[in-house]
Amino acid sequence: MAKAAPNLCFSPLTLNQNRKENFFSSQNGCFIHKPSLKTKIFSPIFSSCIPIRISATPTRTIDHQVTDYNAKILHFCQLGDLEKAMELVCMYKKSELETKTYSSVLQLCAGLKSFTDGKKVHSIIKSNSVGVDEALGLKLVSFYATCGDLKEGRRVFDTMEKKNVYLWNFMVSEYAKIGDFKESICLFKIMVEKGIEVNSYTFSCVLKCFAALGSLKAGECVHGYLLKLGFGSCNSVVNSLIAFYFKGKRPKSASELFDKLCDRDVISWNSMISGYVSNGLTERGLGIYKQMMYLGIDVDLATIISVLVGCANSGTLSLGKAVHSLAIKSSFERRINFSNTLLDMYSKCGDLDGALRVFEKMGERNVVSWTSMIAGYTRDGRSDGAIKLLQQMEKEGVKLDVAAITSILHACARSGSLDNGKDVHDYVKANNMESNLFVCNALMDMYAKCGSMEAANSVFSTMVVKDIISWNTMIGGYSKNSLPNEALKTFAAMLKELKPDSRTMACVLPACASLSALERGKEIHGYILRNGYSSDRHVANALVDLYVKCGVLGLARLLFDVIPSKDLVSWTVMIAGYGMHGYGNEAIATFNEMRDAGIEPDEVSFISILYACSHSGLLEQGWRFFYIMKNDFNIEPKLEHYACMVDLLSRSGNLSKAYEFIETLPIAPDATIWGALLCGCRIYHDIELAEKVAERVFELEPENTGYYVLLANIYAEAEKWEEVKRMREKIGKQGLRKNPGCSWIEIKGKVNLFVSGNNSSHPHSKNIESLLKKMRRKMKEEGYFPKTKYALINADEMQKEMALCGHSEKLAMAFGLLTLPPRKTIRVTKNLRVCGDCHEMAKFMSKETRREIVLRDSNRFHHFKDGYCSCRGFW
Repeated sequence: MAKAAPNLCFSPLTLNQNRKENFFSSQNGCFIHKPSLKTKIFSPIFSSCIPIRISATPTRTIDHQVTDYNAKILHFCQLGDLEKAMELVCMYKKSELETKTYSSVLQLCAGLKSFTDGKKVHSIIKSNSVGVDEALGLKLVSFYATCGDLKEGRRVFDTMEKKNVYLWNFMVSEYAKIGDFKESICLFKIMVEKGIEVNSYTFSCVLKCFAALGSLKAGECVHGYLLKLGFGSCNSVVNSLIAFYFKGKRPKSASELFDKLCDRDVISWNSMISGYVSNGLTERGLGIYKQMMYLGIDVDLATIISVLVGCANSGTLSLGKAVHSLAIKSSFERRINFSNTLLDMYSKCGDLDGALRVFEKMGERNVVSWTSMIAGYTRDGRSDGAIKLLQQMEKEGVKLDVAAITSILHACARSGSLDNGKDVHDYVKANNMESNLFVCNALMDMYAKCGSMEAANSVFSTMVVKDIISWNTMIGGYSKNSLPNEALKTFAAMLKELKPDSRTMACVLPACASLSALERGKEIHGYILRNGYSSDRHVANALVDLYVKCGVLGLARLLFDVIPSKDLVSWTVMIAGYGMHGYGNEAIATFNEMRDAGIEPDEVSFISILYACSHSGLLEQGWRFFYIMKNDFNIEPKLEHYACMVDLLSRSGNLSKAYEFIETLPIAPDATIWGALLCGCRIYHDIELAEKVAERVFELEPENTGYYVLLANIYAEAEKWEEVKRMREKIGKQGLRKNPGCSWIEIKGKVNLFVSGNNSSHPHSKNIESLLKKMRRKMKEEGYFPKTKYALINADEMQKEMALCGHSEKLAMAFGLLTLPPRKTIRVTKNLRVCGDCHEMAKFMSKETRREIVLRDSNRFHHFKDGYCSCRGFW
């Protein structure tokens, strides 16, 4: 009796799921037997799970050519064996393979990113004249897109006669992925024109494209279209609309959509939180999160990250810690993007230790983790910590990226750590990063802020490509490092290369202000007006500062008044300006205006108002502001504030009180504080106290020539010539050099420099000398006599008088009288403090010539008019 034939299932799915052995393995009973007369022909449909009975009695011979190879290829595809699948496809390419077989192979090629094999399959499809239907077309297009050849995928797409919405959506999405949002939108428009029935995915994708392009009006049209088609209540579409309006800076529109949405999911809530945070409305975003918690809505990782970003932006550490706890309970702490956001939150909230704990517990760190920690140290001004992280990264084999390098350089710049900055520069050189524009800009910024403009220029001069930030960094660096001429030269060179922006203006104007280069400043002001930069607050503030320091206080006030939104810097510049010009009461009035406008003063504002009181002899008002600063605003006085108070006491003749005040300071006084008292000793000729104070100053700054010269001048004014000789010998022995007195005056855009006692080489020297002698003679006729004690030399009265005539400010004023048109204000700048005799000469000149003279010395401005000076003796 014949045995019953076994039931064998040849379903590839069954084989793959249950056994997963080789299809040709004899152990599973599924190999292809050699045909015999006893074998019944196999069913051609291998993919079905219907058992195929093999009769023991043969009826027909199996033909290899009719065996269904589709099942074999499908099976290899499911096993991920592309090599064997391709062997069969190539071997039997002339047989009738099904489109789903080609689709499976193409899907595997895409998954493995085997571009060569996929192209080969496409070639076989073409050679076999296989009709490309929607399913096969989608697989072909998907394969090319996945392998990075979207252009070829588009060719396939364009040749297809029938294309369903899923294929259209795929193409729209793929163009969006590579950032070609315009092509995505173009395809969407073709869909609409052809009457393709779009779905929610279409709208979600195209709205992201409009958001990325900032096409708000076009996006609103799509909003209207989708409402017309009935997608207004579709959750995914409304979520995309919310994101679109937030991206377009329309939080109110986004909020209205959210409020009307009945079926909110976690994406809806997340969109609101991240949208508010990214639009600078952090408190509202955190409020949405609290509402979410109150309603018991489950959060996901995106929620947590958005809230942590909000906490970081607003400095809400307590909420950030609560979210941290929630994330631990939800097992999010192992996600690297969560950990990076968390440590960034702690560092931005000022809890660097908390950030460090997160960093140390991270099982996996990437360059973002390291960069976040470095940025934290940067914000905290701890460049040493940032450098240690750099060294640790090198040990662990983590290669720094541009963001990490620039963060460390910013840390060095903020803390003034030049040595650490040089170490980073060495790392940049060793790792061939010198050609990176961002790194070079950060290097220049670091060197500039550390006061090494020579090194900054070395980087700048070797840069192949320079952007506007490069030029601005150099111009601003020169301005801040008291190299105004270099700043103006760099600005002139920049004009030949590219157009400046508003930041350039804000960088170059301080250079003009430093030189009192009014004419040059006016030219730049004109450029600002022509290019519409005056609305920039930084530029507006710099313009006010320019006119203040060029002595045109009235124009400075006019420009100040038209600034639409004044910030603390605007007010402080104006207060300091009044102080420099000796208008203490106006400075106080402006300070009170600032407070009435709701602007809180800071440390710098109080330095400005205390300085103004000092230079106007407003002793009581100065003390009142000092106490307001401490008691009302809880600002702990720093050395600069104490120096202002010592100066205030010294100028008003309270030398003993000033000395006692210094002795009781809670912090160690520096040379500036003792120097302020030494200046007071000179004004009131207190030699005994001057000697006592000078000892303290010399201990603190033994190489500062100015203080030795100041004491020598005190002795000279008292005609203690032996002491003057001793001080000059001391200066010589220590190899110190006295800065020569020099003054300059700008005429027709050209700066004319005069050095004390060195006028013979000037082309107008004879005329200048003649004018000064004439003025001196008239002064004597009217009862003015030279204050020869300011000659500071041991000689007879005639020689002293001649020496006084050679003072640089007199030479500059005389040159101005000779060359400037009548009634034109004479503006002179001096590098040192104006002497008493020159001060008297300037008053007489203003009266005799009926000309206004504005003299700016190292301390303040003097406005001479009709024989009077604005300083009223407080200088």
